[in-house]
Amino acid sequence: MTRTTNTQTIILIAGHWLGAWAWDEVLEHLDTAGSPAIAMTLPGLDAGDPDRASKTLDDQVAAIVDLFTRRGVSPEQPATIVAHSGANLPVSLVLDRHPELIHRVVWVDSGPVTDGSIFAPDFPEEVTELPLPPFDVMGQQASLDGLSEETLDRFRARAVPEPGPVLRQPVVLTNQARRTVPTTLVCCSIPSAQVRELAAAGHPMFAEVANLAHVDVVDLPTGHWPMWSRPGDLAELIRAAAARTE
Repeated sequence: MTRTTNTQTIILIAGHWLGAWAWDEVLEHLDTAGSPAIAMTLPGLDAGDPDRASKTLDDQVAAIVDLFTRRGVSPEQPATIVAHSGANLPVSLVLDRHPELIHRVVWVDSGPVTDGSIFAPDFPEEVTELPLPPFDVMGQQASLDGLSEETLDRFRARAVPEPGPVLRQPVVLTNQARRTVPTTLVCCSIPSAQVRELAAAGHPMFAEVANLAHVDVVDLPTGHWPMWSRPGDLAELIRAAAARTE
């Protein structure tokens, strides 16, 4: 099937604790380049939703598919979807359920998950949500390189606790077609050479990468939040990936 890209939509989805606002600077660069893009806030991460702590991965998948519908995404006009960090779980499910609607997936310091993955299998059932941890704790888990104090303050002020059901729900993947969707890995806090090594070794974080039929791996050296530390460069990589036709 020939996939046209002249009016293709780029959909940006940030990871845990983040909403559409996290992409503001990237969107400015994409708009300047004439690339139609939209950022979305996943269910559970809208601070104004009184029921947000009960949202599930299925709710997030449904919201992404609803956005596809509203933006006119179809097999003839598929979207490029950009997933940062923990957005990899709902986006992996969308790829499994609707691969025909995806022109390309761009993983930003992230990657596709395997069947049965659970983000936090030990997260207690009685705990409703996970607030943004202190930055000294965060820094041990994900690189904060390139983030100013002002940026960290904004992150802290706007972060929304991650819903417990999202952290505990297992991902069920059954459609092998998800692995044929063209893929770009944007490697930031972990260099591409190391990502390839981890994939080849079957490391749980990147094991699925070894199963992809069409994958490009590019480096964007910075911390785990390149939409803030290198927004212009990230926008250019996203624009170039979306323009690819294979």
